[in-house]
Amino acid sequence: MENTNTGSLALDPLSREWARKYEFAGIWESNLDDAFSDLAPYYDFASNLASLGLCGRWREQFISSIALRPGYKVLDVCAGTNAVGMGLLRRQPDLDVCAIDRSKAMQGVGQGRARARGLKIESVIGDANHLPFPDGHFDVVTLQWATRHLRVVDAFSEIRRVLKPGGCFYHCDMLRPESRVVQTLYSTYLKACLPVTGLAFGSGPETWSLRDYFVRCVEMFYSAPEITELLRHIGFSGVSSRAEVGGIVARHKAVKA
Repeated sequence: MENTNTGSLALDPLSREWARKYEFAGIWESNLDDAFSDLAPYYDFASNLASLGLCGRWREQFISSIALRPGYKVLDVCAGTNAVGMGLLRRQPDLDVCAIDRSKAMQGVGQGRARARGLKIESVIGDANHLPFPDGHFDVVTLQWATRHLRVVDAFSEIRRVLKPGGCFYHCDMLRPESRVVQTLYSTYLKACLPVTGLAFGSGPETWSLRDYFVRCVEMFYSAPEITELLRHIGFSGVSSRAEVGGIVARHKAVKA
């Protein structure tokens, strides 16, 4: 029997999804909400510190890659503090942007920041694995920095369902590098930097208890080619990708035919 605790196993994408559910389902259901409630006030600052300032640059690259038209209906999935939605509205002020996140605390911070900038973003508290929207409702769906905490096949399938025909899904996340050497270096860095970040921002016990999880969920996540394969398996077409820093981060675009 395969050891599902080894992040470098050459699993096919659907087997990897089963392994992720087996290892993380309890944390996804019971622990993440409390952790993100603790993280919410300093989430963006901590992300920039942990990424050595690269997180903001990657977000801006992601936002600038999204094709927009006046009046587009945009759904930002796992919107967190609304950084993506606010960036899109700065580019195209007449967008109809809806943010969904399961964390009331993260959306509380995000809504406060949007209002302070005079930006209107509809907020929905809900589960990305079961989107509470009708079929074919959005022109664009975005998802950044959260997919490793989701049941990916369910979430991507739901995103395809709520997109209009011809609508585009834009995805960006920290992924599992294909290179074993890069994987090892990346995991070592995460194990070292997470405690430093936690101490710097005074993380509570809810976040400290998930330090190992935040490393393991990356080690057991998908590589950029596997995300491409999953998107095609789910029924998207025109899938394209761009990887950065040896595959640690990648952006994907996919179209609902």
